[in-house]
Amino acid sequence: MPDNQCTMPLINVIIPAYNEEKSIPKVIRDIPLQMVSDIIVVDNNSEDNTFTAASQAGATVVKEPRQGYGQACLTGIAYALNKPASERPDILVFLDGDYSDHPEELPRLVQPILENKADLVIGSRALGNREKGAMTPQQIFGNWLATTLLKYLYGAHFTDLGPFRAIRTDKLIQLGMQDRNYGWTVEMQVKAAKQKLRFVEVPVTYRKRIGFSKISGTVKGTILAGYKIILTIFRYL
Repeated sequence: MPDNQCTMPLINVIIPAYNEEKSIPKVIRDIPLQMVSDIIVVDNNSEDNTFTAASQAGATVVKEPRQGYGQACLTGIAYALNKPASERPDILVFLDGDYSDHPEELPRLVQPILENKADLVIGSRALGNREKGAMTPQQIFGNWLATTLLKYLYGAHFTDLGPFRAIRTDKLIQLGMQDRNYGWTVEMQVKAAKQKLRFVEVPVTYRKRIGFSKISGTVKGTILAGYKIILTIFRYL
C-alpha cells in the first residue's frame, strides 16, 4: 500500500459468479464506486447470461471455464495482478454474486486496512445482522465447528468463514493460495493465522440469496463442502 496517506489505495473487487444473471447487476450497482478502481466478475462457466448482465452493469468480466469457487477467485486475482504497475490494486475485496452480501458495507470492511490496523478483514455474519433463513442450519453448524477448530488448533479467534472479506494484495500473495473449490475461505484464514497476519472481523449484514445455492442447497454440496473445510483445517497443521 502507498506510504503517502493522501493517496487513496487502489481497491479491486473480485466476484466469482456462476449462473447469477438476476443478481449480479444488483451486486455491482450497490458497490461504492468512489472507493473502487475495478470490479472483476469471474464468470465461472455460467449457463445463463451472467457474462452479459455483469458487463452491461459496468464490471470487467473474465471467463473461467474451470468450475470451482476457489478457481474463480484465483483467476480474478491473476487478472488483477497482471495489470500495469500503476493500476495494480493495493487491496482486494471478495464477495459473492448472489446478492446475499451487502456490497454497500464495503467501506466498513476495508477501514481497518486503510487505518493500517489489519492485513485481513473478515465480514462476520455471526456478529452482524442475519436475515432469518439466509443461512441453513448446516451452514451455521459448519461455521461454528470450523471456527472452533481454528481457535483450538491455531489459536485464531474467528466467528465466521464469511465470503465478504478484504485483504492487502501483498499479504494475499504471501499466503500462496491454492484451493480451487470449497476450502478457499478457510485456507485463507488458516494461512493468515500461521503466518501471523493481523486479522480482524467486522459485523456485516446478510440476507437470503437470489436464486439457488450450488453448495448448501444440495445434500451432496453440503457434505463435500464440510469435508473439504475440515480437511483443509487439519492439512496445514
